[in-house]
Amino acid sequence: MPALKTKTAYVCQNCGAVEPRWLGRCPSCGGWNTFVEERVERKTAKPSATFQEPTALQAVAFEETGRVPVGIAEFDRVLGGGAVEGSAILVGGDPGIGKSTLLLQAAGRLARQGATVLYVSGEESLLQLKSRAQRLEIHQEGIWFLAETRLEVILEQLKKIKAGILIFDSIQTISSGQLFSPPGSVGQLREATQVLVERVKTSGEILFLVGHVTKDGFLAGPKVLEHMVDTVLYFEGEKNHFYRILRGVKNRFGSTAEIGIFQMTEKGLVEVENPSGFFLGERSGASSGSVVVAALDGNRPLLLEVQALVTPTPWGTPQRVVGGFDPRRLALILAVLEKRLGFSFGTKDVFVNVAGGVKIEESACDLGFALALASSLEDVPFDSKSTAVGEVGLGGEIRGVGQIEARVAEALKMGFERILVPLTNVRAMARKFEIEVVGVRKLEEALKKGLK
Repeated sequence: MPALKTKTAYVCQNCGAVEPRWLGRCPSCGGWNTFVEERVERKTAKPSATFQEPTALQAVAFEETGRVPVGIAEFDRVLGGGAVEGSAILVGGDPGIGKSTLLLQAAGRLARQGATVLYVSGEESLLQLKSRAQRLEIHQEGIWFLAETRLEVILEQLKKIKAGILIFDSIQTISSGQLFSPPGSVGQLREATQVLVERVKTSGEILFLVGHVTKDGFLAGPKVLEHMVDTVLYFEGEKNHFYRILRGVKNRFGSTAEIGIFQMTEKGLVEVENPSGFFLGERSGASSGSVVVAALDGNRPLLLEVQALVTPTPWGTPQRVVGGFDPRRLALILAVLEKRLGFSFGTKDVFVNVAGGVKIEESACDLGFALALASSLEDVPFDSKSTAVGEVGLGGEIRGVGQIEARVAEALKMGFERILVPLTNVRAMARKFEIEVVGVRKLEEALKKGLK
């Protein structure tokens, strides 16, 4: 038996940094009061006599990795066509956002295809899991539930149940008796994840892990947790809105530019096949301050309604209230409108919102916000059959954007008759569309063509 050396150390629960004594602030990540005392075990052992020698690239046999479709089209889209056999997938998101619902529905679809699924829950009892399964109308055979948090017990049960799909909800609740630190600590997270990932790499099983998210919006635990798995997905959305977005931030077997869009209902999550129609479903007719923009989230084009309301301020200092858009980007657009076009917002309250609770992070929608602000200030509606896309430069120029043809095609599909785009994009387009594509070079030109 190798000799055991036991010692105590202070470990940061955010980044995993180890210090010999307690510190108020972590020198690595800057977090306050994140150090927790943990008992650390180290084994002193001789190096293994067996090792793997380097292999020439030409000598490595290549085999196409097998994929298992989950059966939920939006989920499979983000995964790159399905879950890869022998892979570990980490799904993170805010509490109550729908992670457990999504994976339980995925378990039902996989069981329907003949797979055996083991759903390990460390947060819910068997009665709670059964109740949720009935609400989601999941009655398929082949799904096994296990309410357990001890890693060693779970591994013993896996010997009895030959499951091809393993779901752990959540990985923060799983702990190993080999460590003295409490569940959810950095040491326990690393140990449980490493054991499970090593298992599926050799067995070919598919592992789904649910991860909690901190108040800053990052997966709880050390960043190394994300490096240990093959795929990291974030489940996003606001609790007071119906839509949810599944976004890939890491995928060793596919692209991270795809997103999946769902709608939360009483029967669980429902796929949104036409996101643009979903977000524009409650849009009224032409009104001042309302403009539809051709946005892009990953590789997926979305038509979104941006709204602006400009009113005289009753107070000394005007307000700038922003929802779903970068406030600093709004300040830039307001400055360009004032400097280059002579508009005055100094005594006006400005309210900007993206309808439906969606967040726009790309600068390609600048033109739509500028048009909405000018439309509200002048109280002149923007053409309801038109949409716009383009980045606004500091000189008032409209700069080109990426994937313009996908944006134009989405506008055509949704029945729009005209789209305002940067002139450089018009010259670069390889094909024509059955929609009027209007190229603009300056913001002033866009206002004249967009506001009637």
